[in-house]
Formats: sequence, structure tokens, C-alpha cells
Amino acid sequence: MKISILLPYKENFSPKYPGAVSLFVNDTLKLSRYKKNIKVYGNTKYKKKFSRNYKNIILKKLFIGSQSENYMDEFIKIEKLNPSHIIEIHNRPHYLKYLINEGVNSKFVLYFHNDPLTMTGSKTLSERKYLVEICDKIVFNSDWSKKRFLEKIPSGSVSSEKLIVIFQSASKNKINFKNKKKWITFVGKLNRSKGYDIFGSAIIKILNKYKDWQAIVIGDEQRDKINFYHERLKNLGFLEHKKVLNVFKQTSIAVACSRWNEPFGRTSLEGSANACAVIISNRGGLPETVTNAIILKNLNQKELKKKIELLIKNKKLRSNYQKLAYKNFYLTHKNSSKQIDLYRGQILFRKKINFAQKPEKLRIIHVTNFNERHDGRLYFNTGRRINNGLIRLGHSILEFSDRDIQKYYKNYKDLSGSNKLNSKLINTCYNFKPDLIVLGHADSIFPQTLRDLKKNYPNLKIAQWFLDPLSKRGPDFLKNRQRILNKVDYVDKNFLTTSPKALNFIPEKDKFHFIPNPSDSSFETLNNFKKPCNMDVFYALSHGVHRGVLKRGKFDERINFVSKLMNITPNVKFDIYGVNNIQPVWADNYFKAISNSKMGLNLSRGEPIKYYSSDRITQIIGNGLVTLIDERTQYRDFFTDNEMVFYKNINDLSEKIIKISKDEKLRKKIAKKGKEKYLKYFNSTEVAKYIINKTFEVQDKKSNFYWEST
Repeated sequence: MKISILLPYKENFSPKYPGAVSLFVNDTLKLSRYKKNIKVYGNTKYKKKFSRNYKNIILKKLFIGSQSENYMDEFIKIEKLNPSHIIEIHNRPHYLKYLINEGVNSKFVLYFHNDPLTMTGSKTLSERKYLVEICDKIVFNSDWSKKRFLEKIPSGSVSSEKLIVIFQSASKNKINFKNKKKWITFVGKLNRSKGYDIFGSAIIKILNKYKDWQAIVIGDEQRDKINFYHERLKNLGFLEHKKVLNVFKQTSIAVACSRWNEPFGRTSLEGSANACAVIISNRGGLPETVTNAIILKNLNQKELKKKIELLIKNKKLRSNYQKLAYKNFYLTHKNSSKQIDLYRGQILFRKKINFAQKPEKLRIIHVTNFNERHDGRLYFNTGRRINNGLIRLGHSILEFSDRDIQKYYKNYKDLSGSNKLNSKLINTCYNFKPDLIVLGHADSIFPQTLRDLKKNYPNLKIAQWFLDPLSKRGPDFLKNRQRILNKVDYVDKNFLTTSPKALNFIPEKDKFHFIPNPSDSSFETLNNFKKPCNMDVFYALSHGVHRGVLKRGKFDERINFVSKLMNITPNVKFDIYGVNNIQPVWADNYFKAISNSKMGLNLSRGEPIKYYSSDRITQIIGNGLVTLIDERTQYRDFFTDNEMVFYKNINDLSEKIIKISKDEKLRKKIAKKGKEKYLKYFNSTEVAKYIINKTFEVQDKKSNFYWEST
């Protein structure tokens, strides 16, 4: 295991003239539990380095070309010889393209210590979207910096886990308040951006008025030289960091009056950690550096002089700010290092989640057709059944009706509504932050959407259930096969109402499992076995549930089967729908129709295949009708002849229908036992639990699923 930290070119990882990035990296590195696995890379001209973990990249002088590119070339050579699991890049977003283009295949973490919109590689919207795509984590040193990064990026399009804030940190040293001196301290670049001109103008007037106070200035500036002179203004120039901290320990008032939007700011941070009364401007991330400070309403020398004078005159107020800043200071190296190690652990040790590691109750987005637009006609469907099971298990379920969303949002720019559908799913995941997405025939969810969600939410699990026939000699075989395989790369587990053992086209067999069509006690409320019925055999077909009516000219081989069955089965009353221009029945009309029959024919399209049945089986057996089923479905693995009626061919079926129609006692016995068993073992709660257990690979000895144990 190797973690590489790549500093900006020329960032000085040395006590001699260190930058803010080096200080942060060094201070958090010391406390990291991964310290032995970390190597820091940079280009430092000083011999003395902060840590033994540091590797100096020595560059030859170039007369032509970029030394920054040369720096990256040398780092890439090192990576190719000894690849890292994680590469943490500080403050240079454009370095990532070098790494990607050269085929470096590590996990990337990018740190921003400056305004992202001012940096090469993150100025444009497209550049920032690219960074989100390729990085496992993007770390900001303030919420202000994070907000800047997110400017113009649509809400919800970025994982709430991918972008994190880890504040820069400081040592909270032991302070003797009695040793505080009448010092007013300014630390930083001595330029207009840092507000040194404002500080200098105000401090000269303060020193002229208050003879027992001194000003301490630490810093330098090669380009924008601003000079102030006073006998009690001491300009110490650039100091080693330890000496800077020693000054803060003795300082009473620290000033950070930047004009520019500082992403964070070390003066106010370290001033608070060392019990200074801090005065700051309300710029950038400066307010996030302290818990208790005076914030300048107007950034000018008059306002600054007024606030300094307030603290000088009011000793009690000054002391109160000092004590509160120190007492409430929490931005310690230990705190920041702990947060850094937390994300490192998440990246390095992403394990399969089980219930021992997860909350007892899950957040689940269930993506399927909940048929809101059909006014309840298709309410009693499998999606609702599985949804009921998930709810009964106590999970938090967000119903995401894909077909309804497409219908309502399609327009001339998005004819199918699919783009909006996928966008809404991404936004919903951002807001809801699910543990699990369950897909049910969600054909318009793009594979790349699932890919991006998996990347953005590494612990997210995705499951898919599929009900349609998969027999090679059945309807729409090629289409149905593709509907499953289309998302298989990004789905953890697939659940089919056909036995996966009967399918030779599925890869990774351990990702596919059989589920029965689930029954639901709130849907299957009839008990036909308890009463006499007017009709003998019920059968209903349709030309598509969403169509609702028969389609002209459409041929269905089941019509021939049913017609022949009726012809060879005399004195038996058939109640048939979807045949001979008799329209299909739905919802409550369906239940009224089925309530009059003794038996239900469970005839699906295509040649029978192991365990496959349409969901009509739940409506037949669940409502107390005798279930008539082809024995080639191999449902004898689950049910006996006392619970279902199995037929070999149409003649065998005819004989058994005639027999049962004449024997009320036998009819009621088979129907009663069939319903009781199906609702006990094949109910929606059991199926929902199975989906969750298999998806999360839960080892639950208490759960014994009937269809697996037979």
C-alpha cells in the first residue's frame, strides 16, 4: 500500500521558507495512521526537510520547455516504477491531465488551497466537471472554496460525498495569559492583497496614540513593496514557522485584513489557536478560520483603527475574545489528520457492505413503473408488491416512477424524456443519498448514469429485478436479453423470475438469482376455495399492460391453445378475457371477474422454461383458485399435486379440468393448500428480504428462503 502526496512545483517542504501547503501536509502527516505508507514528493532547494517521508524530485536546468512539465514527467517515471494506490495532488488541478494522459491508474484526491476559479485546470465549468469525474475525492480548505468550485454546476450533479471540506489546522499550544504582551501582529505577504497598506496606515496612528503598544510584522514581498516606519513597529521579515508561533503566543491582537478573498487564512487560524484577539475582514474563507473574532464591516484604515482601539481600551473585552477564541478552537492537526485518514480508509478498504456495517434500516430508491398516469388501472403489479415488502421490512423507500417521469417531461429537445429521467435520478441520489437502488424494468436508465452513481457513491449498491420471459423460443427473447445485459456491468445483483441455471447467456452466474413472482396479502384478498363459484376456468391475456385494449391484427399463440382447450373440454364453463374481441380486464374489474372462478390457467407466452411464470400466477393462486400450470416449468420443485395441478399437454390439462370441476372437495383442498403455501413462502416481504440479503451479501442463518432450500 502506497500513498503519494504531490506538492506543487517549487513548494518548499522545508522549515526554511515553507508555504501553507507544506505546513498543512507536514503537520497532518505526523499524526496519520498511514504515515509509514506515505511518500511526499516535491522540489525543494533547501537541504533541511520537514520529514523523512519526503522525496525530492531533482530537475536538470532547461533552456527550452516548462520545468513544471519536467517535474510531472519525473514524478510519472517514479509512479510507473512503483505505482501508488492513492495520489493526493495539492493545489495544482492541471497536474491530473498529465497523470491521466500517461496512463497512471491510481485513485486521485485533489486538494484546493486557493480559489478554484483562478487556477489553471479548474477555471472553466468543463474543467471542473472533468475533475469531478476523475477524482475520488476533492478536498477544499473552506466552504467558501467549495462553493466557488460549484459555481454554475447544476445542483445534484455532484456526489455529496465526493466534495469534502477539511480545514487547515494549527497547534493549540498551552497559553499563559499573563505572558501576553501589548503586541499587535500582522503575518503574511506585505502587499495590498493582504491589506498590509490598510494595516500600516492604521497601526501608525495607533502607535502614535498608545505609547505602551507595539506592532509586530512578519513577512516579506518582493514585488509590491509597501513600507511603514515607526520606532515601535518591528518588521521581522520572514521567520521560521516555530518562531512565528512563538510570536503569536505573546501577541494580544492579531490582524488579518485581506482585500482578496482568502480561501482560508493562517494568520487568523494560528492567532486563535494561540489565544489572540483576532480582527479579520469578511473576505473569502476568513470567517471560517475562527469561532470568535471581530469582523470588519468596512475594509479601510479608519474602521480597522477603530476596532484595534476598541480592544486596546477595553481590556475585559480583549481578554474575553482571547479566551473564547482559545477555548472554542477546534481546527487542530489531530482533527484534520483524522478526517484525511477517514477518506483514505474509505478508498483503500472499500469492502462489501453487510448489515454489521450498515444501519439496520436502509434508504432505498425503487425505480420502476408505478403507473400513476394510468389512474390506478395497473396498481396491482409486481413493482408495488416488491415495494410493499421493502416497506414492511422497515426501510425508507423513495418511489421513482420512471415511465411517469418520462411521460411528463418529454419535449421537442428530449423526445423520449430519457435525459430528464436520468438527470432526475442523479439529483434524487444527491438529495436522498440512498444505500440501495432497486431497478425494475427501468430500461431508460442509462448504463453511464449507473456508472457515474457508482463512482460518486462508492458504497452504493444496485439491484435489478426482471419479470419478462427469457426463453429462446419465447417472445422478444433478443430484446429481453439485451435489457438485462445492458446494465449488468454496474448492477451488483440481478433477480429473475426464470431460473438462471436455464440461461446460457448470462455472465457471472453468482450475480444472478431466481425470485418467484411475489404474492401480497394486501392484494390477494379473495378466498375462492371457501365458496361456490359460477365459472370453472378463468383466463385473461392482453396485448400489453400499458395498451389496455386488444390490438388489431396481433397474433398470440395462446389464443389457439385456449380455443382448442375449450373445444376438447365439454361441459366446462370458461371465463376468458382478451380473446374473440372480449377486451382485457384490469384492477377492480379483474378481481370481480376472477372471484367467480374455481380454477385459473397459468399460461404464459412462449415455450416453458425452468421456473418462469408471468405474474398471473400470484393472482390465481393468491386468491384461492386452483392453479393449472405446465409441468415443464418445474414448479414441482416447490409444490405438490395437492397444492397445484400440473399438466403434461393439452389433453392431460383437459382431463384434469373436467375432474376438478366435478369434485368440489378436491378443488377446495388444492386451492386452499396452494394459497397458504404460496403466501407463506413466496410473499413480497420474503422476496424483498432476499433481494436485500443477496445484494448486500448478508449471511443470515435465520433467513431460510424456500425457493433456495428446496
